Amino acid sequence: MNPAQTSPKLQERVRTAALVRHLSAATLTTYWYWIKRYIRYHGTHHPREMSEPEVQAFLTHLAVERNIAASTQVLALSALLFLYDAVLGRPLDAVNGIVRATKPPRIPTVLSKTDISALLHRMEGTPKTVASLLYGAGLRLRGALRLRVKDLDLERNQLTVQQGKGRKDRVSIVPLSLTEALAFQRDRVRRLHARDLARGYGEARLPHALGAKYSRAAWEIGWQFLFPSRQLSRDPETGRTHRHHLSPSVVQKAVRRAAREAGLEKRTTCHTLRHSFATHLLESGTDIRTVQDLLGHAKIKTTQIYLHVADLNGRGIRSPLDALA
Repeated sequence: MNPAQTSPKLQERVRTAALVRHLSAATLTTYWYWIKRYIRYHGTHHPREMSEPEVQAFLTHLAVERNIAASTQVLALSALLFLYDAVLGRPLDAVNGIVRATKPPRIPTVLSKTDISALLHRMEGTPKTVASLLYGAGLRLRGALRLRVKDLDLERNQLTVQQGKGRKDRVSIVPLSLTEALAFQRDRVRRLHARDLARGYGEARLPHALGAKYSRAAWEIGWQFLFPSRQLSRDPETGRTHRHHLSPSVVQKAVRRAAREAGLEKRTTCHTLRHSFATHLLESGTDIRTVQDLLGHAKIKTTQIYLHVADLNGRGIRSPLDALA
């Protein structure tokens, strides 16, 4: 079967099923990536012609021949379970006999406080504020960019991350050193929103079916993105014009450029700032359960990875070689 004839239709069905289940755009992109790889691995046969044995073969191939991490194999399985259940209406029975991936997760890259300072010193404007929030509050990049004005509570020095990874809400801290910059950003959004309303725009895209329940919420200042895009854009799903949040690439490029200028030797990304937030909190004596809550981890095991990179000297550990002196 020619994939050029079937993929567009199948892709649309995957997209529709994802929208019905309120999956994020990032999840949809990831699921479709693994679905395409599954189809291509089996000679472009349509998924409805395949079932558990083909799924087992594909997942085993990923573990044995592609040497993927265990978490990646689980993600591929989730995509295929979604495909057969939500899209094709043929839920898979138990997929047995899979060779499980055993490649351990990588130890996260963590910057020193000196490196963090050098990095942020070479940034400016909104990208600097966002990057400071990634390190200062431990946010993921997309979580920071999806913040709405109403999510920021400067009086209590906290912010609410709505529908983070795993579709969970959580509360994190607002660094006191960022209070002024965030207050300025909020005022800037208010002025920008007033201009948009005057031009006949100003409608924010609301999550899920909230717009149907609160018909005027989309025009309220509280639902505007805290870090808005410079340009208005047309929503391809609804055809309506909104001011979306700042593109992730704007912050990503600014972080990479600042890392080069600062001469940092470690590979530095936006997520490195979140890793550094967790590690530095543990090094300062913050208990791991608190760090788990701030990061929004469902399992303590996920947070424990940062114990492997916390400064050993800071925890009072000394090499026996030093005792010889």
